[in-house]
Amino acid sequence: MELAELERQRVEKLERLRAEGITPYPRRVKRTHTIAQALAALKAAEESGAQGPQVAVTGRLRSMRVMGKIAFAHIEDGSGAIQLFLRIQNVGQETYEMFKRDFDLGDFVGAEGALTRTRTGESSVLVERVDMLSKSVSPLPVIKEKEEDGERVRYSAFSDIEERYRQRYADLASNPEVREIFRVRARTLSALRRFFDEHDFLQVETPILQPIYGGAAARPFVTYHQQLHQDLYLRISFELYLKRLLVGMYDRVYEIGRDFRNEGISPKHNPEFTQLEFYAAYWDYGDVMTFCEQMVATVAKEVTGSPVVHYQGHEIDLRPPWRRVTLRDISLEVTGIDYFQYPTAEALAAAMQAQGLPTKPGATWGYLIDKGLLGAVEPTLTQPTFVMDYPRDISPLAKTKPNDPTHVERFEFFIAGLEMGNAFTELNDPFDQEQRFLEMGRLYAPDNEEAHPMDDDYLRAMKYGMPPNGGFGMGVDRLVMLLTDQSTIREVILFPQLRAKE
Repeated sequence: MELAELERQRVEKLERLRAEGITPYPRRVKRTHTIAQALAALKAAEESGAQGPQVAVTGRLRSMRVMGKIAFAHIEDGSGAIQLFLRIQNVGQETYEMFKRDFDLGDFVGAEGALTRTRTGESSVLVERVDMLSKSVSPLPVIKEKEEDGERVRYSAFSDIEERYRQRYADLASNPEVREIFRVRARTLSALRRFFDEHDFLQVETPILQPIYGGAAARPFVTYHQQLHQDLYLRISFELYLKRLLVGMYDRVYEIGRDFRNEGISPKHNPEFTQLEFYAAYWDYGDVMTFCEQMVATVAKEVTGSPVVHYQGHEIDLRPPWRRVTLRDISLEVTGIDYFQYPTAEALAAAMQAQGLPTKPGATWGYLIDKGLLGAVEPTLTQPTFVMDYPRDISPLAKTKPNDPTHVERFEFFIAGLEMGNAFTELNDPFDQEQRFLEMGRLYAPDNEEAHPMDDDYLRAMKYGMPPNGGFGMGVDRLVMLLTDQSTIREVILFPQLRAKE
């Protein structure tokens, strides 16, 4: 039957209820127990030898089975599901007929009665009163089962995966597996905050609207403030504001919040995403590595029960210590190119082209290493790996290595072929920092997203004195992908960005 016809029939039921003086969307709801509490109350009563208590429960109608003068149904709330057992002698002829005729799967209903266990052993409410709480006019996608590899697998009748994202409300209502992903996400965020709080970090909030964007290499979203008569940018990073707080005598700060980058959409990228950043005074990137591997392993164990997780067919062991390898060594290992032997962008590009690796006309030496060589390395990094020591020309906020002016103390870490985060021994010399900003302006065209704008206020803050520090940024969405075994970021963001329909 066409959706429009099903909706028409449900609207007729809605109008009939109203004509009979029944409010299909009442203002008040009676609920004495969640379903989980009701099930616990029944178990406690049985253990003490008492009768099941009277309850008033609510939930979405998931199944209906009418058998003459009795009917069975199941309702579900956020805590679980329970059976409703309706008999004409208990609810009355009029209510029973209304239930059969005008209630549909997807409706929110309330039921009052005594808890009991049926002859088949199922926990149930012996219904004395049933009420419509919210009439579902549009039927939810059907949940079906099919045989896969000898097992019965539940799936939603959404034929278009993108439609699941567009109608996430229906996706969540239909699929408990999807709801569980976002419960894991919530537990992950709680575990991260708990870990930082236990390590004496202060959680802070920094501006989302910024007069100058910075802290990362990305194209920003631009908006206009009518009262101030100026353009503002949605932040691409928290970094420069968090490091201002180190100047203000906070030794350890962190923030979990939204960043916005006006870039492509892919299985690993969404223009709006959740970022974790922290900065710790008197640390270097080695200290940050140790803290990072402890953090990820601890959070994984708290959220999933084990520091060993399964992702896309791989068993990933998150327990420290993780592998540590320089970018030069891992590039040579995977691609056969020792980029130290090609000290100019032109020479390196030629060597990469000879190996069939992608290059970009006019790209800098560091860009070729990062996007070309590391791009080939990334899919090979299944187990947790710190890749250390990056070219200076793509790392304007990191301290130079003591014995190599072409590289900085920076790492990125990778798990299951995903780039998870980025960290530095942070630059705290204001004059060196100013020179880096100027160099970036000369190296890159003004419209290049790799360029970093000059931030005079940040330099002014540095001149008051910034303690030596280590900084870190991680995409929380990718961590949730790992912990929930999801191959695309859209599955772990409640409302991912989608192209507008025609």
